[in-house]
Amino acid sequence: MVMLTLFALGILLIDLFLPARLKRINAVLALVGIAFSAAAVARLQWAYHVAQQKGFAFTESGFLGSLLVDPFAIYFSYLFLAGAAVAVLMSMHYLEIEQENHGEFYALMLFSVVGMMSMAAGFDLILLFIGLELMAISTYVLVGFLRRDKRSNEAALKYLLLGAFSSGIFAYGLSLFYGLTGSTNLGQIAEGLKQILATRPNDPVVIFALLATTAGLLFKIAAVPFHQWAPDAYEGAPTSITGFMSVAVKAAGWALLLRIFLFGLYPLRSMYVPLLVFVSIATMTGGNLAAITQTNLKRLLAYSSIAHVGYMLLGLVASDGRTNSTGIVAILLYLMVYTFMNLGAFAVITSLRRRNIIGDEIDDIAGLFFKRPVEAMLMLLFLLSLAGIPPLAGFWGKYFIFLSLIQTGHYSLAAVAVLYAVIGLYYYMKIANAMIMRQPVDAEPVRVTAGMRLALTITAMGTVGIGLFPNFFINAVNWSLGLAQGAQRIATLVR
Repeated sequence: MVMLTLFALGILLIDLFLPARLKRINAVLALVGIAFSAAAVARLQWAYHVAQQKGFAFTESGFLGSLLVDPFAIYFSYLFLAGAAVAVLMSMHYLEIEQENHGEFYALMLFSVVGMMSMAAGFDLILLFIGLELMAISTYVLVGFLRRDKRSNEAALKYLLLGAFSSGIFAYGLSLFYGLTGSTNLGQIAEGLKQILATRPNDPVVIFALLATTAGLLFKIAAVPFHQWAPDAYEGAPTSITGFMSVAVKAAGWALLLRIFLFGLYPLRSMYVPLLVFVSIATMTGGNLAAITQTNLKRLLAYSSIAHVGYMLLGLVASDGRTNSTGIVAILLYLMVYTFMNLGAFAVITSLRRRNIIGDEIDDIAGLFFKRPVEAMLMLLFLLSLAGIPPLAGFWGKYFIFLSLIQTGHYSLAAVAVLYAVIGLYYYMKIANAMIMRQPVDAEPVRVTAGMRLALTITAMGTVGIGLFPNFFINAVNWSLGLAQGAQRIATLVR
């Protein structure tokens, strides 16, 4: 986090002295900062591995136990950095076309990743909320970064207002838990809630605090009925930022949700699971049905993203990370594969931006096969993976979700999820049909820069590689969780 902060500040300073023709140096510096940060994360991972080999526990904590660098945080840090790196590659030429190639763009992206890492590593309500707001404020500005675009301005304003409102509700819920337990530490909150439930199992203040906190968390992952911001924000934001939001920001929301639900609010699991069942079904229904009618590619993928949240919520319904962990493994694996396949789809859409063409309508992608057959086939690859077609990466995310539901006897939920997966295939193939079967609407050629080629290569390799060789990545997810052993170690640490 310190490394990313230093590079972000350095970009802001160096940008003051760069002429317009050398602004790409900002992107290069951002990539170097991401690489240094990834090396620091890898060093922490190696230290954890060495500690395991020697037979003693390794958990780096700081700030009086409020920051916890465990395998869970390390795993999510890799996801955030990968998403940011690909988004930077996507942005280099795109910002030049939009005439908005400023160093603040890359600095804000790095600051948002710092906030995400705080959300993944935080074990204290205050640090978690600070990380959330750092990420959110940076993202608000990035969504409205196209200052001359009314859609971008409108999207940023809506996102800001709804985000501030949801953050207020979330903070109020957290404050109630602090008042009930006398602590902001998740481990101590869990212990305090156990004592309260032992004497007052249906305490109305506990229930209200749970509802307020859950509402704030569901907003951050764009679950129904707190999803209204996503389609407008996705459509109005710079396309590279839309891709970044759809994977990194959403993964950060999930990291926050899992930290709070699996550790701090675990004693309330019997209360929040029925709520999550309703929300997951509503999210799959709303996301899939709304996506069918969309003609804007970014809005379509926004509703698709909402539907995927519904699938992942089913994993949390089926598993608690202790007695059964398949659903939690499915969520983390799903987030990994979603990072590659969704960023790849948005990379293709970003490449459609030309001099006089926005490139985010289905008509803009029509006939892409006749202009850029390689990019069209890659887009088809990403769409099939999003639909969960084997042997691509997206299949494994859905497979483990369905497996966790079947293992825990949630057969009806599994049947509903399979039905909505079929509906998802329909609107993904609508895009494929436009690319391959229709003739181009315009004669403007599609040019793909070296940075975009690299972004497409990384995302395609991730989509195919995870699909063909899943065991390595599944083992990485299992390692990141530590399952019940990790939960016990953390509980011991914060007592």
